[in-house]
Amino acid sequence: MTTPALHVSHLGEEAVLFQCDGPLMRETQARFWALEQHCHDLEMVQACVLGVHSLLLCLGPDATDDAVCDHVFRLWETLTPLEPSDTVVEIPVRYNGEDLADLAHAEGLTPAEVVRIHTATEYIVFALGSQPGFPYLGGLDERLHCPRRASPRVRVEAGSVAIGGGQTGIISRTSPSGWHILGHTEIELFDENRKQPSLLSARDRVRFVAREGAA
Repeated sequence: MTTPALHVSHLGEEAVLFQCDGPLMRETQARFWALEQHCHDLEMVQACVLGVHSLLLCLGPDATDDAVCDHVFRLWETLTPLEPSDTVVEIPVRYNGEDLADLAHAEGLTPAEVVRIHTATEYIVFALGSQPGFPYLGGLDERLHCPRRASPRVRVEAGSVAIGGGQTGIISRTSPSGWHILGHTEIELFDENRKQPSLLSARDRVRFVAREGAA
């Protein structure tokens, strides 16, 4: 695979954003996983924020944009992409979502076929973001790709399992959303009282499991 082009944006004087264009690909995200790991050890970097096909670096007081960019671009060309972790997290889902029937109809499928396709895939957590513990998952079957709702809902409950564009995810905090709701899980994705507040981490593997009688 050809190394994808890396673009840089300067966010004020204290942060630099590196990102790639193009469709979501695990191979590209694997390079960002490795880049984040390398950048965590740089003295000139105070913090790293991993995104989907992106990495934000917050710079230390003595760092310069030019020095950081030069170093990152060299790393990008030579680093070895990371593989997904060995951690597999199963998410039990009751597939009773408000949009299941409509999404199935739009894709020329039955609701049962949507559930079968959605649960047949092992997803990879590309990154966490948007909400505490919210996973951006890669690997959604193309048969379930669906544009976001024309009119977002004002309130979507935490635990809603949903599809937006070419991604699926789990709403971790009750909030507005334009994603299509397939079902719901009782799993809590983020709990500040846990030793590790977020249930999932980047590179984790996720499988959705239909609860009996859910569809």
